Amino acid sequence: MRNTLFTAPDVQRGIYVNGLAGIRPLIPTDPDALEAAARRRMSPEAYAYIAGGAGTGLTMTANRRGFDPHQLVPRMLRDVSVRDYSTSLLGMNLPLPLLLAPIGVLEMVHPAGDLPVARAAASLGIPMIFSNQASVPMETCAAEMGDSPRWFQLYWSKSDELVVSLVQRAERAGCRAIVVTLDTTLLGWRTRDLDLGYLPFLQGRGIAQYVADPVFRRLMEQPEPALPGRNVTFQAIRALIGLTRRFPGSFWGNLRSGAPLTAVRKFISLYSRPSLTWDDLAFLRAHTRLPVLLKGILHPDDARRALDAGMDGIIVSNHGGRQVDGALGAIEALPGVVAAVAGRVPVLMDSGIRTGADMLKALALGASAVCLGRPYVYALALAGQAGVVAALQHLAADFELAMALTGCAGIREISPDLLHRRAGQ
Repeated sequence: MRNTLFTAPDVQRGIYVNGLAGIRPLIPTDPDALEAAARRRMSPEAYAYIAGGAGTGLTMTANRRGFDPHQLVPRMLRDVSVRDYSTSLLGMNLPLPLLLAPIGVLEMVHPAGDLPVARAAASLGIPMIFSNQASVPMETCAAEMGDSPRWFQLYWSKSDELVVSLVQRAERAGCRAIVVTLDTTLLGWRTRDLDLGYLPFLQGRGIAQYVADPVFRRLMEQPEPALPGRNVTFQAIRALIGLTRRFPGSFWGNLRSGAPLTAVRKFISLYSRPSLTWDDLAFLRAHTRLPVLLKGILHPDDARRALDAGMDGIIVSNHGGRQVDGALGAIEALPGVVAAVAGRVPVLMDSGIRTGADMLKALALGASAVCLGRPYVYALALAGQAGVVAALQHLAADFELAMALTGCAGIREISPDLLHRRAGQ
């Protein structure tokens, strides 16, 4: 299946022709410039939450620098006049080996939250992984996407009943896989958020999947301790008003019932489960017919255990550097996981993908596809749905050119032979 959605020369030509009329690209094409422009548009709290990592940011640095030793070796005089970078993944035909990684609390950067991203992904046929911490319920996003592919990311809470409910909702919403995030059973030490004293969930942001869930709403009837004491300040009152407005239902009804605060308390009590072990995966496997992928694998032995547990795929990831400071970069972990899996299930990768060359290197090291994270959020902040579409078109065009200029006309021609590892690294 030849891809026709993205044609690098057309994308380039459109940008240059518009340039003759003094029209610049809708969003910057350079990843660093994209982030810088988005930072100017976003609130300090939103930028800190999206861009920040754990501790001193060493893992985020490792994610980017890990690509450097893997140098591409272009091959000449190969016919690349007809290029096709479509692929298949778990029974899905994709226009290119790319998915949108799950990122929560998108309402911090755009008032419509996840909806513009869902629409952008659907318009291009790129799968979106719905975040468990979304700002818009999965059913609402699915209704906007038609038959376009989507997956659901699951944070395993302390309530197995809630886990089952979320998975069943994902099935009914047309999600084609469940992605279990393993590396966030506790929140990492995120210094940017801590210095601002900001956690969006305490303001009722990013909990739309929960308050839309019948099991969660029933669990809300079970009392939870009040949140730690706070000073009554103008900021606290404003936060309460915002929380009340965002919660489903009427403002005055929510204010009288106290349901928004109850929901936040219940969410905090259930959010993550540090006791999760490999043995728990059998429970999930028994409650869904969908393929299950594990996200957060870095060690080859964990990849082998995933196969032993009957999992259908692995996403090599360190959560974009947000959980453990000084962890191994995702691209550096990829070859070991690929070797351990030995082709038995697909291996995807996220954390650090910014350019078409990054995508090409990851595929040459054995990834079946990659997931894009922060860049599409920056594009969303700058230009909404059109910005996300532009960001994906830019990345796709960059990937097409990287493929063609290294001598690859299709995905099957990408192999480790394209890479040279710099001596001593």
